[in-house]
Amino acid sequence: MGITTYGQREISYVQDDAAKRSAVFWNTKVLEFCSSSVAMLVYVVFALRHGEASTLYLMLTLNLAAVFFDVTWFFQGMEEFGKTVARNAAVKLLQIAYIFLFVRTKDDLPLYVLGIGLFTALGNLSLWAYLPKYISRVPLRDLRPFREIKVVWSLFVPTIAMQIYTVLDKTMIGMITGSSFENGYYEQAIRISKMLLAVVTALGTVMVPRIGSHFGKGETAKVRRLMYRGYRFVWFLGIPLCLGLIMVAANFVPWFFGSGYEKVIPLLQILSLLILAIGINNVTGIQYFIPTKRQNLFTLTVIIGACTNFTLNLLLIRYFQSIGAAIASVAAETAIAVAQLIIVRKELSPGRVLREGVHYYIAGAVMVLVLWPVCRYLTPSVLHTAMIVVCGAAAYFLTLVIERDEFLLTNVRNVLEKLPIRR
Repeated sequence: MGITTYGQREISYVQDDAAKRSAVFWNTKVLEFCSSSVAMLVYVVFALRHGEASTLYLMLTLNLAAVFFDVTWFFQGMEEFGKTVARNAAVKLLQIAYIFLFVRTKDDLPLYVLGIGLFTALGNLSLWAYLPKYISRVPLRDLRPFREIKVVWSLFVPTIAMQIYTVLDKTMIGMITGSSFENGYYEQAIRISKMLLAVVTALGTVMVPRIGSHFGKGETAKVRRLMYRGYRFVWFLGIPLCLGLIMVAANFVPWFFGSGYEKVIPLLQILSLLILAIGINNVTGIQYFIPTKRQNLFTLTVIIGACTNFTLNLLLIRYFQSIGAAIASVAAETAIAVAQLIIVRKELSPGRVLREGVHYYIAGAVMVLVLWPVCRYLTPSVLHTAMIVVCGAAAYFLTLVIERDEFLLTNVRNVLEKLPIRR
């Protein structure tokens, strides 16, 4: 319902007021308890109607139960990211260890489902130990969990719209082509591209509460400065990840997925463009529209993207199958990014947004020129893929050093200053 987005934003406005942040926390959490209870009830009824599959469906209720205990949004709003990062790292390591130890054949699917949900729920519950330091009890008579329900619903609309049109690709591939293979190729390619995309969009988690805090204090100049740095961050990391994925795909896919997955190569190369498209619209939409209380504009751009995606899917999947869906996804996310930049053109210059990436366009071009002959002569293997990645990264960052890129040098200097080096 957009409750976590709402909670994170509202906490960012009252970071320094213990009484107000306690009220915001409990109002938001009670609302989340209520919505999660309804969702779980509906889901359990759904699960019980599926015969032999009911057991597996019921195990998945652990993922809904995890929401009951989730307070990540509170610590994000407080800009206490160390706790959530440590928790996430611990949970992921435990999940990986669990999978390698207990999930060995397709018959172990129930164990996989049970483990993923259980570790997620326990990870969320562990963060409650830190809460007494930040919040206090609020009398029941002072709680108003449904007072801001209209605002929450306005955040729910773009959330559900994005969920629908990101799932729509796979649904339409299945309906139009009738091939589970095409869906499988698409699913594997989208997973890899979204994994790299997470690196680029990670900044949004940090920026939303910071921009919200400055916006709450009326510091618009600081908000604009942070926004331009956000765009530069996307170019800085997005360009090497996007171009690197295009160059490495032909070497990576054969050994990682095995024979029969050759079609994942062009899919991965097309979907790599999502890293830049979603990266830019994440900065404008999530990091700017949401903290500045203009979620209705965000909703409008998401609807534009959904319509673009649906229309192009109808036209392209019939002729190009999963590749058509990949092209439609990239076009939809690009349409969102362009629409958002047009909307904010009087506050944030689209020309400057593009100029923020000049150094990275050049470095990316150099990286491609270096990798082109390297990729032609290396055969698919773990070692050769690693060599391509290292060569590409070296060419890219060396070019930025030669260009004396301020963003890179400043951040490297900041990291070095924080290292506990003995003098």
